[in-house]
Amino acid sequence: MEHQKHALISPVPGTERHIDSFHFGPADAERHIYVQGALHADELPGMLVAWTLKQRLAELETLGQLACRVTLVPVANPVGLDQQLMDTPLGRYDFESLTNFNRRYINVAAEIAEGLDAALNDDLAHNRDVIRDRFDAALGAALTETGSLTTLESMRLTLQRLACRADFVLDLHCDFDAVEHLYTTPAAWPVFEPLARYFGSKASMLATDSGGQSFDECFTLVWEQLQQTFGERFPIDYGCQSVTLELRGQRDVDHQLADHDAQAIIDWLRHLGLVAGEAPPLPELAYPATELAAMDFLHAPIGGLLVFHAEPGAAVEAGQLIAEIIDPISDRVEPVHAPQAGMFYARSQRRMATAGMIVADIAGHQSHRSGYLLAP
Repeated sequence: MEHQKHALISPVPGTERHIDSFHFGPADAERHIYVQGALHADELPGMLVAWTLKQRLAELETLGQLACRVTLVPVANPVGLDQQLMDTPLGRYDFESLTNFNRRYINVAAEIAEGLDAALNDDLAHNRDVIRDRFDAALGAALTETGSLTTLESMRLTLQRLACRADFVLDLHCDFDAVEHLYTTPAAWPVFEPLARYFGSKASMLATDSGGQSFDECFTLVWEQLQQTFGERFPIDYGCQSVTLELRGQRDVDHQLADHDAQAIIDWLRHLGLVAGEAPPLPELAYPATELAAMDFLHAPIGGLLVFHAEPGAAVEAGQLIAEIIDPISDRVEPVHAPQAGMFYARSQRRMATAGMIVADIAGHQSHRSGYLLAP
């Protein structure tokens, strides 16, 4: 195992933060996997899974069973991890900029594309290497512009650079109160469907561009755009495919669950032939993949007590009662119904709703949304 430290820009004198990365397997391996946890710093199940995976990878490396290079970042967001207010961790949004830690990652497709046609040829592997070199160089150049970078921007660029050469990027998150689910692209679904099966994903939502320039999409969108620009003249594949695994809810920091999830990732790597040994038989897919554009956010029509009538993990029908909002002063009771059939996979932890608040998420089957598809 190789342990590296990557310094971030200090916001003020006397303070210092860095990203710790751990590297396993042959440095010259053909395939590279990147895994990070707790980019939303108050989503700690991913940090425990990453730590558990670190122990497993060290064992596999000692046994000579790793046929790939794995980069692991257990604590992806030291900035957010330090954000506490009145004994409450607030790691989803950056206090300084008020932006979501998993949005606005830089898109360097234009920098990579400049003069790229002169470096490409008819060899797919050659083109992949050229693009990865340019990807890394563009991110490195952005990191040297320290005069205009904030701590948050240097953190984003550091994470991107650690992952930009990976064949597969796994970003470990969780929801507020939820069952296992994931987000990936339609193009990447065939390679990640086995992972969804081992993981036990109850909802798998697919979108090429969800609109937020999130961490997982900042890689796939670059390759998508380069394909559109040069694909008719040169062979270009998806040099990086990414997935966001949602490890249930924020309270699910549990050794048994973490063992299951770490093993699911290792079983998936075995399935791909990247870890020695025979992969277990693929379980049944718990629920079919759906388009992210078919997902519904259910909102509270009024403020009041939030009382649920269904549990995450339930397949629901259109019109089914999901929750009630109760105003204990006026006695007004407003139902919240499922707008379509689908998988009720996540809900709020709060039990006092404010008017307009998202109270539940349902992975439906009828696509009806466009543009920005993510929660704030």
